[in-house]
Amino acid sequence: MAPRASWKGHIRLSLVSCAVKMFPATSTSERISFNQLHKDTHNRINMKPVDPELGLVERSDLVRGYEYEDKQYIIIEDSDLDAVRIESNHTLNIEAFVDESEVDVIYQDAPYYLAPDGAMAEETFVVLREAMRKAGKVAIARLVLSSRERVVTIGARENGMFVTTLRNPNEVRGTAEYFGNVPVGKPDPEMLDLAQKLIEQKVTHFDPKAYEDRYEVALMAMIKEKLKGHKPIIAAAPERGNVINLMDALKASLGEAKPAAPSKAKAPAAPKESAAKASLKAALEASKAAAPKAASKKKA
Repeated sequence: MAPRASWKGHIRLSLVSCAVKMFPATSTSERISFNQLHKDTHNRINMKPVDPELGLVERSDLVRGYEYEDKQYIIIEDSDLDAVRIESNHTLNIEAFVDESEVDVIYQDAPYYLAPDGAMAEETFVVLREAMRKAGKVAIARLVLSSRERVVTIGARENGMFVTTLRNPNEVRGTAEYFGNVPVGKPDPEMLDLAQKLIEQKVTHFDPKAYEDRYEVALMAMIKEKLKGHKPIIAAAPERGNVINLMDALKASLGEAKPAAPSKAKAPAAPKESAAKASLKAALEASKAAAPKAASKKKA
């Protein structure tokens, strides 16, 4: 069965335009979901609309309301929404082009695929796609989805185009409330070097298939056991080790502690190493030790 387009219209750049259709690029249909049942009958519960004065009401009697003051509503009819006609209802009008790196990831919302709608549109579509690809830019446009205008980016992707809806600036919270008390100063150079080495040891190529949803897998295993009539086995979380304190970290990074050589004169006490630095050293050593094991598993 061919996928159903969630939006159809035209993409336009100045006087150049072609018919296009847009499809959601992601799906949640494979996620495990639960229904609400009555505890005795196991019948699925129906969510019915209830009016505080009238009790149960028919859905056909429901209307849209906008709350302009507390518990004060203005009724919005279908004809009112139809009257709000703007160009982006049916046209992706390209307003500008920017570098993709300029679009902060925090503004990126839902992804869609964009394809030509019919053979007549293919030539123009391909020209626009390749022009954006060669320029290394993404387009900024607007379109109406679910009765709301959204600003979107459009870029070339394989044989088609990729559309991402963007959040409105008033939907994005500022950082001051969360990062205001985080120190800005430069970190200890040795600690920074240790952290960079830890990062270098774990650099790889991103493969989304390597990061399966372990909770979803465990959830399905539990469901299958229940279907067989078995009592689910409680799976403990994998051991991650205890938080390393300063002494453990020093031992792990420096090896087995050796007794100090006897001396008549008492040596001056060495400055204490911070717990953070000791933990970084210990983590680096542990990472080095784990690397050969991981490599041998891959060979096997």
